[in-house]
Amino acid sequence: MTLDIVPLWAGILALGVFMYVLLDGFDLGIGILFPYAPDDAGRDAMMNSVAPIWDGNETWLVLGGIAMLAAFPLAFAVIMPAVYFPILFMLVGLTFRGVAFEFRHLTHKRHWDHAFHWGSVVATFAQGVVLGTYVQGIPVHGRTYAGGSFDWATPFALLTGLGLIVGYGLIGACWLIMKTEGALQGWARRKAWLLAFGVALFIGAVSIWTPLAQPQIRARWFAWPNLLILSPVPVITLALFVWLLRSLKSKREAAPFLASMALFGMCYLGLGISIIPMIVPYSIDFWQASSSAKSQTFLIVGTMLLLPVIIMYTAWSYWVFRGKVTAGGGYGH
Repeated sequence: MTLDIVPLWAGILALGVFMYVLLDGFDLGIGILFPYAPDDAGRDAMMNSVAPIWDGNETWLVLGGIAMLAAFPLAFAVIMPAVYFPILFMLVGLTFRGVAFEFRHLTHKRHWDHAFHWGSVVATFAQGVVLGTYVQGIPVHGRTYAGGSFDWATPFALLTGLGLIVGYGLIGACWLIMKTEGALQGWARRKAWLLAFGVALFIGAVSIWTPLAQPQIRARWFAWPNLLILSPVPVITLALFVWLLRSLKSKREAAPFLASMALFGMCYLGLGISIIPMIVPYSIDFWQASSSAKSQTFLIVGTMLLLPVIIMYTAWSYWVFRGKVTAGGGYGH
């Protein structure tokens, strides 16, 4: 009897995407907020707060993409044509960000500031569009994508793109509250307060729009007894939002970042509840999209060796660069 490891691969894929959203989300948020900082010294501190860790954060994007390609090739073949242009825009944006990190302190600082900011905005918006396209459903005929090259350009997908910009801006501001001090920290706290309400509006809009537009999601959340079983999810989300506001008002430092990350976690959980077991909404599930059992078994050996290394490297890098970013640009412990 062959062991079914499809759920394990689904978990690895979900972990890769979730960790990327959490970790790269706040450093994209730094780029989104970048031009609005109080002064050049503040912008230097903002970039220095993520410079040692941003490239490690993107390791999770690579893991998620490879996991989908290797373990669920049919899903990869269907989803990629549907979001080809948003993915292209995302990669271009990430490239500009990466180059800005390396060259900003060498020459044409103002130009690289713009590259850092707009690269972050474009990459984030593109990720939100990919998310919106995924949630609204991808048309499939047989085993191929049945839509057009610009089917992603819908009001719902564009809304999620804007919502993700606000969301990443929020966790970026909360990161700065935790990692900086003085005037920059106060500025970040004020921005986080405004962005928190923006995030609440977008969460509300998406939460209302998706069940109205997708009968599968409506049935998942509002059919009995699911309505009762799943009711803790919105309740916990509301409680986290209240915690976020209270922590901002009480001028705590780490709590806003933890609350914002937990809020993203609950949104991710809600997405999983709405979609699972489909990997291509709403026609192909994980088992239909999976590669052969032999291929998955072979690949899982290397993945189980690599995954702990990625986790340890990530944890170690955050430990080494713990503490506040000091006035001179370095890390204090």
